[in-house]
Amino acid sequence: MLDELAAALRRDSDRPAVLTAGRSGRPRVRVTRGDLADLADGYAAALHHRGLVAGDTLGVAVRPGPRALSVMLAAHRLGLRVAVLDPSAGPDVLAARLSLARPALVVADAAAQAVAGWARPLARRAQLALPELASLGPVVTAGRRLPGCAPTLTPRVGPTPDHGDDDGDAVIIFTSGTTSRPRAVVHSRAGLTAGMRAVADLVRPRAGEPVLGGMFFVLVPSLASGAPVAMPARSARVLARQVARLRPQATYLTPPQLRALLAEAPRLTGRVYSGSAPVSAALLARVKRAGATQTWGVYALTELFPAAAVEEAEKSAFTGDGDLVGELLPGVRARIDTTGQVLLTGPGRSHRYLGEHPHDWVSTGDVGRLDGDRVVLGGRCKDMILRGAENIYPGLYEPALHVPGVSLAVLVGVPAGDGDERLVAVVEPEAGVDAGRLREALEPALARMGAARPDRVLFRSVPLAGRSRKPDRAAAAALAAATHD
Repeated sequence: MLDELAAALRRDSDRPAVLTAGRSGRPRVRVTRGDLADLADGYAAALHHRGLVAGDTLGVAVRPGPRALSVMLAAHRLGLRVAVLDPSAGPDVLAARLSLARPALVVADAAAQAVAGWARPLARRAQLALPELASLGPVVTAGRRLPGCAPTLTPRVGPTPDHGDDDGDAVIIFTSGTTSRPRAVVHSRAGLTAGMRAVADLVRPRAGEPVLGGMFFVLVPSLASGAPVAMPARSARVLARQVARLRPQATYLTPPQLRALLAEAPRLTGRVYSGSAPVSAALLARVKRAGATQTWGVYALTELFPAAAVEEAEKSAFTGDGDLVGELLPGVRARIDTTGQVLLTGPGRSHRYLGEHPHDWVSTGDVGRLDGDRVVLGGRCKDMILRGAENIYPGLYEPALHVPGVSLAVLVGVPAGDGDERLVAVVEPEAGVDAGRLREALEPALARMGAARPDRVLFRSVPLAGRSRKPDRAAAAALAAATHD
């Protein structure tokens, strides 16, 4: 589909490709389809000029938008493997991930580099942090360059080899593991294409009518179908104005984005899709009452996107135990293992975890059952905490909490009453250690946790269970929920 997109952008090249919204919500053309194609061509020539060849890994730390998409298209043409870098993971975690991926070059926008340099104090307040990128290998800037940033990757003109038809690794997306042993999902080119085709078949974007959403899996199918894409405004108030003016045919927002948007009493149109976190029937019903013609919950994993989908009417009518996440999409198959965990496979599944053997089935980490071709979940069987649309794995961050004076510490999720979770660090001080002084000692570690910084730190004895006296996470979560100091 990336090849199809590259060719499609040259058709109707003067039509809008990516739209943004001002404070009034009025849509503005950020780039045309021809602009996007030219930028991708220029970046491909620039990366080729720097000596990158098929099979090399390119690290990308560029905010979602035209430049990020252009770099991805350029990498695809050259046969490069893209490692997606998330500044919110925290510097220690990100450094370990980059050490595993070993990119030949890192492309970062000025904002990402500022986070790692002169703007570090401001970035910490925003829960963004990067290691010193220069220490991890060559770095270039995509787009506007600010003082202290690496040299600009200037688009060039010239011939480039085309490896778009080659099979092999397309993208690396980091999901879990520990700081010392990161885990990364590797998608092949064929698998990535199958996933995007599944999105196109589900959403059915019509040419010329805008689609609202910033995910790569939204951008590519929409643009390939001839539909312009609008990047969602960060402010819920501006987003409400944006959807009223834009009247998108389809919208993809995470549940936290939807909840914030609904608080602004928006006028919605078209079909609305939501995922990346559990989507309740009540939330989908609220969206439909706000004007959407259809509202869909999408069940997806980093390892297989998308897997199943359900429309609000069917989800609301479901009266069985568990959470109906929908009917398996064409080509996707599921089975339940001996522990009750849902396993998935299909054309869009990932190829392997980086450094591991290829897999035929994807372990979801979710307990569930099958109701014909429908998947019903009964809860998570792993320790992952879901706050907003962020997957937070405690094993990544708990070691950093063990500063001098800490006997034991765990991170747990506590229901917030709005369908979301709050992250609480339950910290057990060593005997005789003052909690106030320990809180000060923990602050540097907390500042480096990025998106996983807890909402609250609770100084209590960590509950233990079992013969091995391991931390009892369920009991720790109950303790955190019942204690408010």
